[in-house]
Amino acid sequence: MSTVVVTDRKCVEQALEIRPGLTLMQTITDAGITDLLALCGGVCSCATCHVYVEGSAASALAPMSEDESCLLDGSGHRRSNSRLSCQIRMSPALDGLRVTIAPED
Repeated sequence: MSTVVVTDRKCVEQALEIRPGLTLMQTITDAGITDLLALCGGVCSCATCHVYVEGSAASALAPMSEDESCLLDGSGHRRSNSRLSCQIRMSPALDGLRVTIAPED
């Protein structure tokens, strides 16, 4: 089973099964992790699904789009490893990916 490890804002880690085709945002919200607001529902328009990506599997991510980068520019918490979880499509290649939910703006 392929998994992604999610750390919430209370520093609690949870290993979630990767279901290919879903987004990371869907995976996190389906697991009942409420720290990830995902207000726009995954259409890349609000940046409330901001996460920090870590681990060697991060190299398997698709490149960031200009729209994603512009939304992250509006965050006071952007880092070099920031991504929007709605833009990360899950696949077995991401096994071992680790993400931390970014602070709320």
